[in-house]
Amino acid sequence: MQLKYLKTLLTPQDGAAKVTCMAWAPNNAKFAVCTIDRVVILYDEQGEKRDRFTTKPADPKYGKKTYVVKSMAFSPDSTKIAVAQTDNIIFVYKIGEEWGDKKVICNKFIQTSAVTCLVWPSEHTIIFGIAEGKVRQANTKTSKSSTIYGTDSYVVSLTTNVSGKGILSGHADGTVVRYFFDDEGSGESQGKLLTHACPPYAMAWGTNSIIVAGCDKKIVAYGREGHVLQTFDYSRDRSEKEFTVAASSPSGQSIVVGSYDRLRVFNWSPRKGIWDEASPKEIPNLYTITALSWKKDGSRLSVGTLCGGVELFDCCLRRSIYKNKFEITYVGLSQVIVKNLSTGTRVVLKSQYGYEIDEVKVMGKDRYLVAHTSDTLLLGDLLSNKLSEVAWQGSGGNEKFFFENETNGAKGKRLGLMNHVCMIFNAGELALVEYGSNEILGSVRTEFMNPHLISVRLNERKLRGVEDNRKLAYLIDIKTIAIVDLVGGYNLGTISHDSKIDWLELNETGRKLLFRDKKLRLHLYDIESSLKSTMLSFCPYVQWVPGSDVVVAQNRGNLCVWYTIDSPERVTMFPLKGDIVDLERSNGKTEVIVTEGVNSVSYTLDEGLIEFGTAIDDGDYYRATAFLETLEMSAETEAMWKTLSKLSLEAQQLHIAERCFAALGDVSKARFLNETNKIADSVSREYGGDGTDHYQVKARLAMLDKNFKLAEMYYMEQNAVDEVMEMYQELHMWDECIAVAEAKGHPELDNLRRSYYSYLMETNQNEKAGEVKENEGDFIGAVNLYLKAGLPAKAAWLAMSRDELLSSHDIISRITAALIKGEFYERAGDLFERTRNNQKALECYRKGNAFKKAVDLARVAFPAEVVKLEEVWGDYLVQQKQMDAAINHYIEAGCSTKAIEAAIAARQWKKALHILELQEDKAAAKYYLKIAQHYASVQEFEVAERLFVKGDHTKDAIDMYTQAGQWEQAHKLAVKCMSQEDVSALYISRAQELEKEGKYKEAERLFTTVDEPDLAITMYKKNKMYDDMIRLVAVHHKDLLQETHIHLAKELEAESRFQEAEYHYLEGQDWKAAVNMYRVNDMWEEAYRMAKTHGGASAHKQVAYLWAKNLGGEAAVKLLNKFGFLETAIDFAADNYAFDFAFELARLAMKQRIPDIHLKNAMFLEDQGKFNEAETEFIKAGKPKEAVLMHVHNKDWSNAQRVAEAHDPESVADILVSQAKFCFDQKEFQKAEAFLLRAQRPELAIKYYKDAGMWTDAMRICKDYLPSKLSILQKEYESEGNWGVEGMVEQAQEWEQTGEYARAIDCYLKVKDSSNMDLLMKCWMKAAELAIKFLSHDKAVDISQVVGPRLIQLRKYNEAAELYLNLDLIKNAIDAFIEGEEWNKAKRVAKELDPRLEEYVDKRYKEHLKNQGKVDSLVGVDVVAALDMYAERGQWEKCIDTASKQNFKVLHKYIALYATHLIKEGEAEKVLNLYTQHGVPAYSQNFNIYKRMFLELVSLRDWDCAEAYRMWANLRDVLLLLCENLTKSSEANSPAHEEFEQMLLVAHYYSTRSAAKGIDQLSSVAAKLSISLLRHTELIPADKAFYEAGLAAKAVDWENMAFIFLNRFLDLADGIDEGTLDALDHTDFQDTDIPFEVPVPSKLHVTVEKREEIREWVLTVSMDQRVEQVLPKDERGTYEASLVALSTGIRSLPCVITGYPVLHNKIEFKRPGMAANKDDWNKFLMATKTTHSPECQDVLKFITQWCGGLPSAGYSFH
Repeated sequence: MQLKYLKTLLTPQDGAAKVTCMAWAPNNAKFAVCTIDRVVILYDEQGEKRDRFTTKPADPKYGKKTYVVKSMAFSPDSTKIAVAQTDNIIFVYKIGEEWGDKKVICNKFIQTSAVTCLVWPSEHTIIFGIAEGKVRQANTKTSKSSTIYGTDSYVVSLTTNVSGKGILSGHADGTVVRYFFDDEGSGESQGKLLTHACPPYAMAWGTNSIIVAGCDKKIVAYGREGHVLQTFDYSRDRSEKEFTVAASSPSGQSIVVGSYDRLRVFNWSPRKGIWDEASPKEIPNLYTITALSWKKDGSRLSVGTLCGGVELFDCCLRRSIYKNKFEITYVGLSQVIVKNLSTGTRVVLKSQYGYEIDEVKVMGKDRYLVAHTSDTLLLGDLLSNKLSEVAWQGSGGNEKFFFENETNGAKGKRLGLMNHVCMIFNAGELALVEYGSNEILGSVRTEFMNPHLISVRLNERKLRGVEDNRKLAYLIDIKTIAIVDLVGGYNLGTISHDSKIDWLELNETGRKLLFRDKKLRLHLYDIESSLKSTMLSFCPYVQWVPGSDVVVAQNRGNLCVWYTIDSPERVTMFPLKGDIVDLERSNGKTEVIVTEGVNSVSYTLDEGLIEFGTAIDDGDYYRATAFLETLEMSAETEAMWKTLSKLSLEAQQLHIAERCFAALGDVSKARFLNETNKIADSVSREYGGDGTDHYQVKARLAMLDKNFKLAEMYYMEQNAVDEVMEMYQELHMWDECIAVAEAKGHPELDNLRRSYYSYLMETNQNEKAGEVKENEGDFIGAVNLYLKAGLPAKAAWLAMSRDELLSSHDIISRITAALIKGEFYERAGDLFERTRNNQKALECYRKGNAFKKAVDLARVAFPAEVVKLEEVWGDYLVQQKQMDAAINHYIEAGCSTKAIEAAIAARQWKKALHILELQEDKAAAKYYLKIAQHYASVQEFEVAERLFVKGDHTKDAIDMYTQAGQWEQAHKLAVKCMSQEDVSALYISRAQELEKEGKYKEAERLFTTVDEPDLAITMYKKNKMYDDMIRLVAVHHKDLLQETHIHLAKELEAESRFQEAEYHYLEGQDWKAAVNMYRVNDMWEEAYRMAKTHGGASAHKQVAYLWAKNLGGEAAVKLLNKFGFLETAIDFAADNYAFDFAFELARLAMKQRIPDIHLKNAMFLEDQGKFNEAETEFIKAGKPKEAVLMHVHNKDWSNAQRVAEAHDPESVADILVSQAKFCFDQKEFQKAEAFLLRAQRPELAIKYYKDAGMWTDAMRICKDYLPSKLSILQKEYESEGNWGVEGMVEQAQEWEQTGEYARAIDCYLKVKDSSNMDLLMKCWMKAAELAIKFLSHDKAVDISQVVGPRLIQLRKYNEAAELYLNLDLIKNAIDAFIEGEEWNKAKRVAKELDPRLEEYVDKRYKEHLKNQGKVDSLVGVDVVAALDMYAERGQWEKCIDTASKQNFKVLHKYIALYATHLIKEGEAEKVLNLYTQHGVPAYSQNFNIYKRMFLELVSLRDWDCAEAYRMWANLRDVLLLLCENLTKSSEANSPAHEEFEQMLLVAHYYSTRSAAKGIDQLSSVAAKLSISLLRHTELIPADKAFYEAGLAAKAVDWENMAFIFLNRFLDLADGIDEGTLDALDHTDFQDTDIPFEVPVPSKLHVTVEKREEIREWVLTVSMDQRVEQVLPKDERGTYEASLVALSTGIRSLPCVITGYPVLHNKIEFKRPGMAANKDDWNKFLMATKTTHSPECQDVLKFITQWCGGLPSAGYSFH
C-alpha cells in the first residue's frame, strides 16, 4: 500500500498545538478533529470544513481549560460523537444526519478518574479505558456504565479488531489485555495476552497479527496468542524518535505507525504470513504525529500533528479506470472501492474472510459488481449498495451471470426474477445468490441457461401465514418443469409436459405457475393442488400484471385478461388489431401497449378488478369489498363476489360475507348471516371480545356449511339440548331430534313423537307414518298406510314377513289386487305362491316376465309348460337385447335357427358356428356369410376364408384379403378361381373404385400388386397428392425423380401454391427457380429468404438489389438500408451497368457516391467505344485526367489536348510527351524533339536519343538545354563506350594534356585490370601525383583516401605510406606501416613527425602481440597485460613466476586470483602451499580467501592422523605470519584480526594433535586437544569435531565423554539430514563453553558406514547402562575442559599443549595470556626427548616463536 499526499485540512501553527484526537464516521461522510483548544471541527468527505462545536467541561465551575480531550469516536449510525475527557467524564453529542443540525448532549458518563481512550464498536456500546487501569463499557440506551475488567496500570491505548467484536487494551506497564464480546468461532484466548518492553502507546490489531510500538524505537508484531512474529528495530537509526500512534486499515491488512516526521507502513503478506515494510513516508517539519484515523472505506488516512496540522493522504495499492466509467481503487488486498465517475457514488467491496481480491468487473448495464478471490465469489448491486460474499471454488472464470429481471424476450415476455438475486451458471449448475446475503440461496442442476426458462420469487408479496416465501421454477429437461421451495430446500412439484417449453413464470406469491410451450399453448399450474389447466391454445404474448395475480395474454386477435386466476375459465376479452408489445403499471393505472401498424395504442385494464385480486391475496377483505361496490354486476364481478364470500366466511368476517351473499342475490344466506351477525354483535357488546367465538355463532356457521353434526356438537358442549332440538325441528330433521331427546331422556319425548306422527299425517307422508306404525308394532295399520301411500310392494314385504298377516285372506286379496293393479306381477306371484295359489302365481310370473320363477314353479307344478316357457323366455330376452342369455333357452326349447340368430346377435360367433355346423338343413347355410364377415373383421382371415368358400362367397374372401392389404393371399385365391387378365381387370377395377372412394393407399397397393405402378402415379397426380406421387416415382422411376420435382414445382407455381412449389424446386435442386418464382410473383421477402438460406454468400444481396430495383425511389433506399446493403447495391448496379438505378439510389441516400458512378459509367462507355459520352462522364466524375488518358490511348491527340486545356492543364505536358513517344516510335525524331521541348522535358529527349544510340543529338540537346548535366552525360557516354584498358589510359592522357586533370584522374582511377598489376599501380600513382600537383589539398586528400587503401590491398604498404606522408596524413601513414607490420618504420615516423602517436603505435603493437599470442614478447612491453593473459589462459605457474619478478603487490594480486581459482576447484591444499611459499600479506581484500582456505581445510575428511602434521603445521605457520602482519597493519585488533587469532589457535591444536598422534604416550594429549576443539565449533564443522572428540575419548577409555560426544554427533547428523539444528537437545552441555548456536554443516563430514558404526556402539553402551551420561567435573565443580568456572564466572587460560584450562601448576610464557599446565608440558617435553619426534620438536619450536619461549629456559633439539 502507498500513501500519497492529498491536501492539508488544518494548517499547522508555529508552536505546539497538539491535535489530540480524530475520527472518521462509519458512513464515510464526516470527519471530526479535536484540537488542543477542545474544539471539535467537522469536515465532509472531500475535506471541506462544514461545522464545529466546543466541548463542555464536566463541571463549569472549574473553567473550560481544566481538561483535555483524549479520544473521540462516532456511533455506528454516524449521528453521534462520544468524547473522552480527562475531567473524569464522557459526553455523547448528537450531531444529526445533516450539516448544521443542532448539537445536543444526549448522554454523559461520569467516572472516578480521567478517561484516557475510547472506542465505539457497536450500537449503544462504548468501550473506554481510565487512568486507574480499568476498561469499562457505557450503554447509551440505559445511560449506565460498568467495568469489563480491571488492571492496576493506566490504560494508554485501546483498539478493536476488524469486526469490532474484540478489544485490546494497552497499559503503562507494557501489558496488553484481550477481551472478546464474540470470538466468532476463532477459539482465541481472553485476558492478558502479552507484556511489551515499553508502554504500548502505538497499538493496532490487524487481521492476522497485532502490532505494538512505543518509546524504545522498536515495532513488534505479535501472533494471535501473543508470541513474537517479527521485530522491526530502529533503535540504531538516529533520525528515528519514539513511536506515538498506530492505526490499522479497515481491512486489517495494512498498519501505519507514526513517529517524528515519519509514517511507517506495514502490509500483511498472506503468502509469506509476515508483515512487509513498505518505504516510509518521510515528511520534513511535520514534527511528532499525535493522531491517526483511517477512513472506514480504507481510501484515506488522516494524520494529526503536534503543531496542530491535519494532513490527508490517499491510500491505495493500485488504481485503475474500468470502461472509462468506473474508478477501481485497491485500498488493500481484500478491499476495493468502486466509484462511478459520472455520479460520484461509491461502493466498498470487501472480502469478509480476508481473501485477496482478483480482478473486479462491472457487468449488467454497469450496475452489478463481480469479483473473485481464491475461495469466494463477491457480488454487489451498485444501486442498492447490497454486497454478498459466497464460498466459490474457482472454475477458470467460466461462469455466466444473469442479473436483471427487466430482461425482455420475444414479444415482451418477462423473466420472473427480482433485481436482488444474481443467477450464476457453471458447468450445468444454477446457483442463486441474494444480494446482501453471504450464503448461496439455492443450487440446482439444469442445462437451460435462458432466463425465460427460470423464475425466482422472493417475498415479493406477503402470503397469509407464510413468513419466508422463496420459490424457484426451472427446467429439468426441455419438457419438464421443477418447482423448488428455496427455504426448505425441497421439491414442491414436477410438471411433465408433452411439448417443449419456451417460457415460464411464477406469480409473485409463488402459488401459481404460467408456462408456454413451443406450440404457443398457454398453461396454468396450481402448485398447492398440483392441477394443470390449459388457458389458451395460441398465445404469442403473456405476462403477470406486477403487484397482482392478474394475467394479460394475447390470443390471435383478442386481448385476454384473467382478473381472477383461481377461475381460469372466467376470462375477459377485447378485440385487438395489432400485437401486444408491453405492459405498464404506474400511478394507479395499468395499460397494455399494442402496436397497430405504425401506431402504438394503449388499452387500460380495470384497476379495481386488479386491486381486488391483490386485496384478496393481502387478506384485506374490506378493501376488496370497497372495490367490488364500485363495479357493475357481470360474470367476472359475480365470480369475485363468490371468491370473496368464500374467503370471508373462512376468515369469519361475517359482515363482509353477508354483503357478498346480498350482492349475489342469495337472500336466505344473507338473512341467515344477518341474524348470526346480530347474535355476534350482541355477545360482543355484552361480554366484550370477538362475538364470532360464541357457541351459537359457531353452530350457525356449521349449519350454513350443512355440517349439522358439528353444530349439534357446539350446542351440546354448552348443554343447549333445547336449541339442538329446535334446530332439528326447524330443519324438519325429526329423527335426529328424537334421537337427541332419547339420548338426553327429554321429558317431551312422547309429545315429540305424537307431534311427528301428526306432522306426517298432515303432510300426507303416509310411507313415513307407516314406518312409524311398523316400529310401534301396529302391522295392520302399517299395511293400510303403505297401501294408502301407493306402496303395495312394501305392504307385500311386510305381509310376507308376518305369518298373522298371511292368514288374513282379506288383507292378502287387497294387497294382491293392489299389486296387479300396479303391475307388480312378480311380487304378486310371490304372494300367490306363498298362499299356494300356483295357477295364479304362474300367470303373474309370466305377466311380470319373471320366467325363472315361472320355470321353477312349472317344473314342480306344470312340467308340460316348461318347453313353451323356455322359448317364450328366449323371445323375451331377445326383445330385451339379452342375446347371450337367450341362446341357451332356445337350445333348451329346440329352436336351432333362433339359437343361431341369437348367437350371431350376441356376437357369440364360436357358439353360432358350432350350432351351425351341427345343422343338416341347407337353409342354414345363409349364416356362413355373416359369420365369415365377423372373422374377416377380427382379422382371423383363414377361418373367414374357409367360411366364405363354404358359403360360396369366394369374391368376398378376395375382397377381404384386398382390404386387409394381404394382396398375396387375395391373389392366390383369385388365381385359383380366375384367369390372369380377369385378376388384373378385377384388381384395376377394384383399385379404381377405391380411388373414387378416396381410398388411395388401398388402390395403390392393388395397382402395384398387378404391376401397374404408373396407374398409381397417374392416380396421385390426378388427385394432386404429390408427396405420394414423388414417393412412387422415387421407388419405380428413380431416374425421373428430379425432373418430376421440377415438373410438379412448375405446376404448383402455376396454381399459386408457392410454398409447395418451393419445396419441390429445392428437392429438384433448383433453388434459383424458386427465387425466380417468388420474384415473378412479387413475393420478394420469400425470394430473399430463399436466396439467403440456399444461395451463396452474395445471392441474397442480388435478390435484395433486384427487390430494391423493383421498388425504386425512397422505398428501395429504405429496404437496402434495412438490410445494410445500400452501398453494396450501388456498387452492384454500377458493376452491372444499371447506371440509372445507381444514380437514383445515390441521389436519394449517398450523394458522395455519385462521382464513383459517373466514373464507372464513363469506363463502360469507353469500353463501348462511345468516347464523347465517356469524356462527359469522366468530367462529371471529376476525373478529366482519365478522359485525357482515354483520348491519348486512342491517339486522338486533338481531343486529348482540348480536354486537358479545358479541365486539366497539368496534363497538357503529358499529352505532348505521349505524342513525342509515338513520334519516336514512328522514327519522326524532329517532331518528337519539338513536342518534348514544348512540354519542357529536354531530359526525356536526351533519354530517347540515348536509347536510340544517337549520342550526338543527345549531347546537343544537353549542351543547349541542360548544360549542368553535360559532364554526367559525357561520363555515361564514356562508360557506355566499353573501351578497353588501353583506351581508358589513352583517354586519361588526353584529358591530362588538355589540362582536364580532374577528368584525367577519374579516368586513371577507373582503370581496372587485375591481370596487369604494374599498370594498375602506375595509373593509381599517376592519379595521386596529378591530384597532389594540380588539385586543391582537400581534393588531393580525397584522392589519396581512394588510392591509399587500394595500394594497401595490393600489399604496397611503403608506397601507400609515402603517399600519405606527401599529404601530411601521418596517422594514415603509420596505419599503413602497421598494416604491413613495419613496426620500426611506424615508430620512427611517429617519433620524428608526431610524437603524440608513439603511444598509439605502442598500444597497437601490444594488441598485435596479444592477438598473435606472443605473451613472452608482451612481457617486455606490458608485463601486467602479459600476466592477465597468463591468468586468462590458466598458465598460473608462468603467471606467478613472472609476477614474482615484479613487486610484492603485483605478485599477491595474481596469487589471490590463483587462490580464488583453486578454492573454486576444491584445491585448498594448493592454496596453502602457495601462501606458505610466498607469504601472507595483511590485505583486507584477501581475508575472504584466507577464511575460505581455512574452512575448506578444516572440513577435509580423514586428516585426523599423524601423517597430516605437515599440512596442519603449514596452516598454523601461515596464520601466525598473517597475525604478525596484521599486528603491524591498520587492521590490528580488528574483529578480523581476532578471528584469525582464533583460527591460528585451532590450527595449532590440529598440528599439535597430529604430532601427538604419532607417539603412544601422548594419546591423552591428543584426546584433550580433540575435546578442546569442541570449543571452536563455530569455525570447524560441528559433526566432524564431535565425531573426532568422541573417537579420541573412546581411544583413551573416557567412555562417559565418548558416549556423550558421539551421541551428540548422531543428533547433529540427523539435524544435517533435516536441514535444521532447532531440534537439538543442549542439556548435556548446559554448563560448558561448548557453543549451542553453530552453523548447520552443508553435508555430513563422516561416511554413512562410519555413522552407522557409531550408532551401533552408542546403542550398545546405552543398553548396557555402564556409562553415566554426565561430563566429568574438576575441583571448580565445572566441566573439566571448560575455561569458564560455573560458580565464579572466572575464565582460565587454555593450555598451549592440550587446550584444557590452566588452573594450578601453571607455566607462563613471555607473551602475556599464554600458559601451559606443568604436567602436560613436562609430559610433552619428555616424549619429545625420548622419541626425538621431528613433529614434536617442530611444535615446541613453534610455541617458542609464538609464545616467546619460557622466561627461564630455552630448548634446542638435535
